[in-house]
Amino acid sequence: MEQGKAIFLNGTSSSGKSTTAKLLQQRLDVAFLHVQMDDFFNMVPVQYKDDVEVCARMLAGFHHSISALVKTNNNVIVDHVLFHDAWLKECAELLRDDYVLFVGLHCPLPELERREKHREDRGDGWAREQYEVIHADKVYDVEIDTFASTPEECVEQIIAFYTSQQPSAFKQV
Repeated sequence: MEQGKAIFLNGTSSSGKSTTAKLLQQRLDVAFLHVQMDDFFNMVPVQYKDDVEVCARMLAGFHHSISALVKTNNNVIVDHVLFHDAWLKECAELLRDDYVLFVGLHCPLPELERREKHREDRGDGWAREQYEVIHADKVYDVEIDTFASTPEECVEQIIAFYTSQQPSAFKQV
């Protein structure tokens, strides 16, 4: 069996990561698991959501679970908000010997805020708080604009790279 692969989506809240991941799952010719940061945060009890230590351990577990899935020959689409450089470095270290296609999802702030207002599972201001830092100093294999392109067009761009090129961005972290 072929080694597992990761398509690693990074973008602000409401940038279209989950929509992109679900469409990728439908379009790719092999099974890819959708692994979301949100699912791990939802595991944290409400009274501990602001506990830095609890959340740091949870995030480390999330990052290690991505690696464990890939190393046990699972393909994964990672849905992440890389708010801190240390998170990216940890993921890059854990996946250093693995196939990782690193995708940056961009969207103008006014559109992110519009999307955020229509979501019940998001607090106001998350996208604004993340906007300046999520893509700062990051090098991607593929960058897509989820405002200028339809979800289908975004997925086509990712698949075009996936089927024709070798990723290298994670190796540069």
